[in-house]
Amino acid sequence: MDGNYISAVQLTRPLPEGSYLRGLPAVRYLLENRELRFPKPVTFFVGENGTGKSTLLEGIAVAYGFNPEGGTRNFTFSTRATHSELYRSLTLVRRAYASDGFFLRAESLYNLASNIDDMDGAPSPAPRVVDSYGGVSLHRQSHGESFLAVVRNRFGGNGLYLLDEPEAALSPASQMALLAALHRLVEKNSQFIVATHSPILMAYPGARIYELTPDGVHTVDYRETEHYQLTRRFLENPEKMTRILFGET
Repeated sequence: MDGNYISAVQLTRPLPEGSYLRGLPAVRYLLENRELRFPKPVTFFVGENGTGKSTLLEGIAVAYGFNPEGGTRNFTFSTRATHSELYRSLTLVRRAYASDGFFLRAESLYNLASNIDDMDGAPSPAPRVVDSYGGVSLHRQSHGESFLAVVRNRFGGNGLYLLDEPEAALSPASQMALLAALHRLVEKNSQFIVATHSPILMAYPGARIYELTPDGVHTVDYRETEHYQLTRRFLENPEKMTRILFGET
């Protein structure tokens, strides 16, 4: 692949005055710098809750044409319109055409699974939709199993894949399995943009990591992320950390 499918996202139209979006570090960065680049096949948005990781990822997804609740660009279901208006102000700089693509959100995977079952329940001569997802209803699998089933069966390569906090569905072992799946798909000319808290996933070699903080958006190395450092300190001495957390210093 000659360059990524999306090489940058730009804020090209004004946000409404008084919008809560203006207070999110991810959006403030775009207001000040106008552009965020994606020079690597894998990009991570990391940071504390409330910094705008998922909001920015959702804005990119909807601006690209994906359904806000997840799926391909052909999915149109909606259980509740809760997505922000950020996508209306974004322009995506595209360098290549992706023949495949998917927006996968751990929190709305249930809704996606229900929509697939509904489509297969309607009279139609077409092949079952679920056959593209492994042939078994996602509702008949655990949250983590169904998440990995989507990645393993529906993601075909030559695609743009946006993942929102996939670790919410996955055990540590399953996160490692997802990491291996990411690599196989990157080798098939794919691009990933991922919002995550997982120090396992963000260990992907050579990934661009954007850490979102109240001070803005910064490019960081894996071992410099707060997620890595805090998790390492906890695992190296959980007794000390729990004493501190419980006020037993």
